[in-house]
Amino acid sequence: MARWAIGDIQGCADELTALIARIGFRPDRDRIWFVGDLVNRGPDSLKVLRLVRSLADNAICVLGNHDLHLLAVALVKAKVRKSDTLKPILEAPDRDVLIEWLAERPLAHYAASADDLLVHAGVVPQWSVDDTLALASEVQQALRSDPRALLAAMYGDEPDRWQSTLKGPDRLRFAVNVLTRLRFCTADGRIDFRQKGKPDSAPPPWMPWFKTPNRAAAGTRIIFGHWSALGYHNADDVVGLDTGCVWGGALTALNLDEPWAKPVSVPSRQPRSIEE
Repeated sequence: MARWAIGDIQGCADELTALIARIGFRPDRDRIWFVGDLVNRGPDSLKVLRLVRSLADNAICVLGNHDLHLLAVALVKAKVRKSDTLKPILEAPDRDVLIEWLAERPLAHYAASADDLLVHAGVVPQWSVDDTLALASEVQQALRSDPRALLAAMYGDEPDRWQSTLKGPDRLRFAVNVLTRLRFCTADGRIDFRQKGKPDSAPPPWMPWFKTPNRAAAGTRIIFGHWSALGYHNADDVVGLDTGCVWGGALTALNLDEPWAKPVSVPSRQPRSIEE
């Protein structure tokens, strides 16, 4: 059995189909880890959702910020953005089945045997693997028990620093923001979402979350996406797989079970663009 991880798809269904064929995926032996952001901005999010759902137990998928935005639009009528391409999902005959399936996805997944942690965006330096899984579980439980309350309170950038005493919507919002939106933070865990450039583009004290000193989750391999300006990154037990397919880059997969494996990519069929 091989475990493949695939980066942000964002509705690029043709590229996903081509990449699955290129890696020789076989459902009788293989599993695919998806880093989230299955949908939005690309041309065929509906096809992507149907395809990934059809993989059943052969697919492990965590939620990304665009996936949560789809849930919010579908369930609490959150504002549709100009760049959204979610309408075909919202009008599909199997809409409710797809939305229900998506809402059941976790925000973090951990394989203890390999010491691999899958999240969409990142982990603040104060969080251990256990902390990350516990907070992701809190969000998932809220999403399942009262999705409308969670999704209605999800948007916003505050609080911007982790404290174990955070409670209620603030605690859940911070966890969602870290797991699905994080790129830069400070050594003491303050987060900032205004900066979206390359890892060396932020002035001190900001740094990529995986470059912060004394990370509590260091030593565990963390697989993530969300950061197209970072591109493919594989160093120091950190694997970034967002190679900007929806922006005209590529869609990338990595065999997690081969230590010296090289990434496998298919070129984007989308027009070259600048990320918003």
